[in-house]
Amino acid sequence: MKIIVTGSLGHISKPLAQELIAKGHDVTIISSKADKQHAIATLGAKAAIGSVEDVAFLKTTFAGADALYGMTPPNFGATDMIGYYRHIANAYAEAAKSTGLRRIVYLSSYGAHLEKGNGIIRGSYYAEQILNELKDITVSCLRPGYFYYNLYNFLGMIKAQGIIGANFGGDDKLIMVSPLDIATAAAEELTAANAGSNVRYIASDEHTCNEVARLIGEAIGKPGLQWVTFTNEQVKNNMLEHGMPPAIADLLVELGAGIHTGLLGEDYEKHKPTPGKVKLQEFIKAFAAAYNHN
Repeated sequence: MKIIVTGSLGHISKPLAQELIAKGHDVTIISSKADKQHAIATLGAKAAIGSVEDVAFLKTTFAGADALYGMTPPNFGATDMIGYYRHIANAYAEAAKSTGLRRIVYLSSYGAHLEKGNGIIRGSYYAEQILNELKDITVSCLRPGYFYYNLYNFLGMIKAQGIIGANFGGDDKLIMVSPLDIATAAAEELTAANAGSNVRYIASDEHTCNEVARLIGEAIGKPGLQWVTFTNEQVKNNMLEHGMPPAIADLLVELGAGIHTGLLGEDYEKHKPTPGKVKLQEFIKAFAAAYNHN
């Protein structure tokens, strides 16, 4: 198969491309950075340098391809974050319709079943709606949980304050996932014979925030490390003090509140997947190494 992979050489896209190439597929990797071209070629893939916001570029790149792994690149500079997600999804859809693409696997998120109450993930909700309207193209929406590497955001807080803190915590459950398990699922969806349109949840492990804090504390030599639950107002004010745009802060606070109430995971609990292979304890080894290095 000829498969297009977006996301450059990111946490998911690189292992995904490696798996597809190892299985004999013809892979083209889209990257916005020309300096990635050599590394992409070294993997055994073709490089397409351009922006996923550029429909003309996408049409040229998609020409003759069988399948697309599509994701929305992070862009915290966007003035309308939800609109940005819609814009990227519309670009994928317009390019796919005119190039004969037959399969799209889109990186969405758990919580994307919701039209409100899910913060930034609302962008994934609208992206799913746009892509699912495509005719004669099968669409798989991957809905992974909370990425392990998001825990790196707490490194500074642990060092400075000796705690982990957010507007979720305590006995709130984290549905966590490794990018490697997402890559495996994406490869399966892209290459499945007679695949139909579907939603696929992806999770590697589940723990309460208290359990995560305990495991991290044991690994970094801080037994008794606590995960403190702050109010929405406290979290928002902290974000604003650090220069985050108010609109982004509101979305992130709403997202955290959705984790706290369990709203984000409601549909996941009805369609729980077989857990992935990469467990939290494995990630925590990398977390501890990063903590001790800095």
